[in-house]
Amino acid sequence: MSVQQEAGVGAEELEVWIDQDLCTGDGICAQYAPEVFELDIDGLAYVKSAEDELLQAKEAAAPVPLPLLTDVVDSARECPGECIHVRRVSDRVELYGPDAE
Repeated sequence: MSVQQEAGVGAEELEVWIDQDLCTGDGICAQYAPEVFELDIDGLAYVKSAEDELLQAKEAAAPVPLPLLTDVVDSARECPGECIHVRRVSDRVELYGPDAE
């Protein structure tokens, strides 16, 4: 089963955010999906906007482009800090990450 099928994703919009309080700065997320994640000068990972701007506000979320969904989900699964949250935009239900059901 693909990540898209597992998440029930079709037309659903997803977003991702990082809890910097838990980020260990390993950079695994940036290795998996550099279009979505970036390490900043403070050594922590942040999400990037569709315009490639680093979003540093607390719990700032970025859209997950469907072609990158698998890479973003793999980042959440492999993150040693368990700080990456992937949720539906419509109801904010977390699908992947530490608070996923």
